[in-house]
Amino acid sequence: MRKTLLLAAMSLCSISMYSQTAQEPEFIGECLLLKPDQSTVLLEKHTTQTRSAMNAGMVITGFGSVKSKLQIDGCCSSTKVRSGDDIQFIVRAVDNNTDPMAIVKIFEFDSNKKFRRAEMASVNTFGTMKTNKLHYLNFTGKKYGQNSYLITLKDKPPGEYGITVTNPNSLDEKSTIIATFSIL
Repeated sequence: MRKTLLLAAMSLCSISMYSQTAQEPEFIGECLLLKPDQSTVLLEKHTTQTRSAMNAGMVITGFGSVKSKLQIDGCCSSTKVRSGDDIQFIVRAVDNNTDPMAIVKIFEFDSNKKFRRAEMASVNTFGTMKTNKLHYLNFTGKKYGQNSYLITLKDKPPGEYGITVTNPNSLDEKSTIIATFSIL
């Protein structure tokens, strides 16, 4: 009897050690940075602007390209992580039945003092179009809670980054919301 109770108590302790202590984000598309002490920080959210521009060659000679970019205001994110640390996020989705690689995108921004931009597509004079030109970070994903994913970054080069979560069940996406962070 004692052995059975002891075994049950040890099993319960081991299960509670590996249980999820951090809560899921409240809304779909929100992202939490998971710290080593299991506390979380909600990443800043931004609505995007789409910007298209011609390069100088296109204006002067008619030869060149037109680029389409996502833009958000501000030089950098207030959420900063170190590249040497394990970087994990809890990302809320509609559900967690879809492969996270299909709906979660983590990409790099080019940053200056006023804004951050990421090139989505370009078209040159000869009609060649290149889409999906964002520089993505590799990650692994696991189910977390009822509707979220635990995302662990594989690549961690310094820079400014954004995370988007798409809804695979929706035909009409609302405006793009980007959660941002910086790797030092």
